[in-house]
Amino acid sequence: MRQILLALALLTGGTATSIFVQPIVAIASSLQLFSTEAEAQAHCPHDTVVWLNTASGIYHLKGERWYGKTKHGAYVCKKDADAAGDRETENGQ
Repeated sequence: MRQILLALALLTGGTATSIFVQPIVAIASSLQLFSTEAEAQAHCPHDTVVWLNTASGIYHLKGERWYGKTKHGAYVCKKDADAAGDRETENGQ
């Protein structure tokens, strides 16, 4: 979703750019990314740690195929990812 809005904002130019880009930057900067699962769990001890594919905005749960394995990704707190507009994988991989 963020990628679509950013692309739209860049293509339209003018005032549409400021309308779309500012909220995207605010959302992206509020999400803390961690290089290890332990760091993420220490940040959110009462939440589930997920692996976020930062290129797609889709996250994976521990035990799923792509957990900790996508080319571009980081460990994040599930509630933070949800609040940033990221979503869980639909096929459980």
